[in-house]
Amino acid sequence: IFFRFFLFTMFRTGQDWAPQVINRPPPKDTRSTAQKANAVLQSGGSVQAEAKFGAGGNTQKSATCYARKLAEDTESLKHKTVPTHVKTAIAKGRTAKGWKQSDLAQAINEKASVVNEYESGKAIPNQQVLGKMEKALGIKLRGKDIGTPLEPRGAKKEDRPASAASTKGKK
Repeated sequence: IFFRFFLFTMFRTGQDWAPQVINRPPPKDTRSTAQKANAVLQSGGSVQAEAKFGAGGNTQKSATCYARKLAEDTESLKHKTVPTHVKTAIAKGRTAKGWKQSDLAQAINEKASVVNEYESGKAIPNQQVLGKMEKALGIKLRGKDIGTPLEPRGAKKEDRPASAASTKGKK
């Protein structure tokens, strides 16, 4: 009796046992992007094409695209490069040691092209590279007195007040 009731209610509610595909993708537009653009142009519309920027970059801080802003800007944007007195100091320090550019590059663990860019003045100054060059050549390349010999590490300065020298390390 229960089975008859179950069959009766199942057919009465209109339950369909035919298989249904739930996650079926929607039909795709078969026209290509170029065809769509041509259709818009023929109808009198305007088309603006922009290249995708940063596609596939799964990063928190993604750079935003300023291509249009840079194209409209009339200023000439230029990076700061190595000043002339720094590049001459590097060349003089290198020749004083009798090194080639490749020898200096090997001493600072950089490529020879990096040293070449610094000596030609085309490089964008990097404080880490300049620090390595200072240590290898033994001359100052940053701050005041560029080209003067570096003081050896641990050398004490005479012009420091005695009170500051005596309290160093005491707390």
